[in-house]
Amino acid sequence: MAKSLGIFVTSPQNMRHVMGVTKAAKAKGSKVKVFFSWYGVHLTKCSDFPALCELADEVSICVDSYKKCGYDPADIPKGLEAKDMATQGQHGAIIEDYECYLTL
Repeated sequence: MAKSLGIFVTSPQNMRHVMGVTKAAKAKGSKVKVFFSWYGVHLTKCSDFPALCELADEVSICVDSYKKCGYDPADIPKGLEAKDMATQGQHGAIIEDYECYLTL
């Protein structure tokens, strides 16, 4: 397995897969970064989201998508910090800095 995995999440239907892939990658010793964008930001309200934030090495969301989906950017999801409310630059970082890339 790769030593690093970046996961780009755009669908609100894939939390089970995001958690499963992250758990498997971490069990194999991989570094995992997860970035939520577009409708995927709805998953920040899922009960598993804080656990994902603990499990993955880094989790961030597109603050613009969060706002466009009707959420207040000041309402930072549990498990994140203000710095994790980011831009699409985080998506670019996954592409550039991680050995493997997965879109869910």
